[in-house]
Formats: sequence, structure tokens, C-alpha cells
Amino acid sequence: MGFFERIKQGLKKTSQIFGTDVRDLFKSTGRLVDSDFLDELLEVLVKTDMGVGAANEIVEHVGTAFRGRVVEMPDLLAEVRRRLLALMPPASETIKLSPSGPTVIMVVGVNGAGKTTSIAKLTSWFQGQGKSVLLGAGDTFRAAAVDQLTIWAKRLGAEIVTGPSGSDPASVAHRAVAQSLEKNIDVCIVDTAGRLQTQVNLMQELTKVHRVIGKQIPDAPHEVLLVLDATSGQNGISQARGFTESVQCSGIFLAKIDGSAKGGVVVPIRQQFNLPVKFIGTGESAEDSALFEPQEFVNALFAEVSQGTASS
Repeated sequence: MGFFERIKQGLKKTSQIFGTDVRDLFKSTGRLVDSDFLDELLEVLVKTDMGVGAANEIVEHVGTAFRGRVVEMPDLLAEVRRRLLALMPPASETIKLSPSGPTVIMVVGVNGAGKTTSIAKLTSWFQGQGKSVLLGAGDTFRAAAVDQLTIWAKRLGAEIVTGPSGSDPASVAHRAVAQSLEKNIDVCIVDTAGRLQTQVNLMQELTKVHRVIGKQIPDAPHEVLLVLDATSGQNGISQARGFTESVQCSGIFLAKIDGSAKGGVVVPIRQQFNLPVKFIGTGESAEDSALFEPQEFVNALFAEVSQGTASS
């Protein structure tokens, strides 16, 4: 599948609910834009988990453009699309690559967010760009995590650096970066143990890993990707805040979007933290990921309602 088809498939649940709710606003060919209509539209938008702030902003623009007029569904959709795109400017660059030597990517997130599978997807994506990849198994607290990452590394043909169970994650990160330098590896991806953003000691440990990497390669890690489970909805906002404060996250890998009806959560995260979504996970296999492109995201979000409009 192409990128749009992957995103469309991943956002199918969100798009179906959104499409059904939007069509329900229009019992006839048109609808008077009054306070009742705007309140109903706000409720529809909030259900995608884009947040009250973003939803209110969109509704205000719709009210300014159409209040007191009978609006047809295509005209409403066009205005909502425009405002959504304005709230999600694209990232200045897809992935910040090192001008020389390995590009180091640190991956963080809460327990169960899908970090290991997301790392596999990143590995597959970079390999598709013709780049060599080495993984650092920095989740030393869970033997199962190291085993799982090792299985992915073997399956994908990537190198991996591990450490004894319970060992210092920073030492694993250090050895992974050192080996990447020694072997002229293109991309080094360092995994970290899942933790809640409220666990101060564990967040300080992340800061240490970040610092150790930076001592080996100036400007590294070049990316700190926060893996967010799309099904967590608004909880993702507090995660984005906590991890960004500790390790200066540069972007988000939005995982499990194929199981979510809350795909709109990318909007408030982009607004509040200027933290762009860079990748989305659209399925279970290593190939099921796509670069995040706001235009494609919005098109996919509107796919079901647009299809319904076209066929009616």
C-alpha cells in the first residue's frame, strides 16, 4: 500500500465514527448554522480526541464563516479541513540526520505504548532507505523486552547491543553508540525502559542516557522519539509534557493508530508542545508504518465522510 492507503487504513475507526457523526448533523441537504448546530459540531470534533481547545477554534471559524446561513455538508467539511491543516503545520524535517557518522535516535515512552514494535518499524523504514541499523537494547529491567528486540533484530538483519539484566541502561547506550561509530553504522536506535512520566527517578535515568549519548557524538541524540499509544487519547498530552521536559523530545511515533478511534489527539499535542508526529504505526508488521504528513492525515480522517458525500 502507498502511504495514504496505510494512513487511511490506520485511521479507519476514527474516520468511520467522525463520518457517521458529521452526516448525522445533516438530516436534510442543508443545515442552518446557529448555536445548536455549532454545539453539535463541537461535540463531534471533541469525540476524535483533538481536544476542546482545537475543536473550539475550528467551531469559531465555522461560526464566523457561516453563522446565520444554511450550509451544505461539502462546504462545512472544506472549512473544517482548512482549519485542521492550519493547526498542524508539517515538521521542518522528517528525521534529523547526522551530517557525518551515525544518526542516533533515542526512543522513549510509557509501559505498553508499543516501543519495541515501533523500533522494528523504524528499523524497517531506515533499511528501506538503504541504511544500516544497530539497536541498543536499553530496557535492561525486562528480560522479555531484550528478547523481543533481539528477535526483531535477527528477523530484520540488524545488529544489536544488549547488556545483563538489571545493568545500567546508559552503559548499553554507550556501547551501542561506540559500536555504531566503530562499524560505520548509519543509524543507531536506542531503546529505553517504559516508565510513567511522573516517576522522577526513572525520568532522571533517561536524562542520564541522553547525556551519555551526547558526550560521544556532538548534537546526539539527533532525535528523541516519544512513542504514544493512539488509543490513550488525551492521556498522551500529559505523557508528551513529562517526557519532553526530561529529554527534549523532538517528535512522536504514534503507535496503534489502527486500533484507535481517537486519532485526533495529534492535534493538541502539536499545538501545546510544538511536537510533531513524525511516524505512525498502521498495523502489526514491521512494514506497517508511514511518515506522518498532515495533508494525508486530514484526507484520511475525512475519507469515510467524503466517500459518503460522493455516493449520496
